[in-house]
Amino acid sequence: MYHEGQRELQDRFDSRRIADRLDEITVHAELSDDDVAFIGRSALFFLATADAEGWPDVSYKGGRPGFVRCLDRRTIAFPSYDGNGMFRSLGNVVRNDRVGLLFIDFEQPDRLRVQGTASVEVDDPLLPTWDGAQAVVRVAVVQAFPNCPRYIHRMELKELSVFAPGPGHHPPEPEWKAMEVFRDHLPGARPA
Repeated sequence: MYHEGQRELQDRFDSRRIADRLDEITVHAELSDDDVAFIGRSALFFLATADAEGWPDVSYKGGRPGFVRCLDRRTIAFPSYDGNGMFRSLGNVVRNDRVGLLFIDFEQPDRLRVQGTASVEVDDPLLPTWDGAQAVVRVAVVQAFPNCPRYIHRMELKELSVFAPGPGHHPPEPEWKAMEVFRDHLPGARPA
């Protein structure tokens, strides 16, 4: 669970015993019922990736609650929706499959960390089950664990983004895609 850099700081701050106890009690290789429920009701999460040289990147992923699915206790799947075309996160996954997912509930402070290996498929059989999806990302869970919620600021979800695809909802084109500086550089096959 811990590498030497983490151990060095645990020893400096006398937290090795609690770190080991947290590993022993909270870290698990399969998603629990609570994990599955938390993920299933989430409308957002943060995806951490790193490129082939190890440079990190983190991306906010949002959708309608239920857009992230637990296919079983060791597999999570989520759609890749139309974005800015940079493919920073998914491009990283193509070169380095190790990922971290951080789910946060801001209304009832709670968080869940998931680490695993990911793959990106443009012809995944689940693709048609998500309106507006361009690809499907599957994550093989290596470990999952809850994380202390004490520093999570309480926030209230006012409304879901109008850009989040869903059954019977066709998101509008974002304004930036109509800007002259970008318009002529967009991919030819774009969602309506």
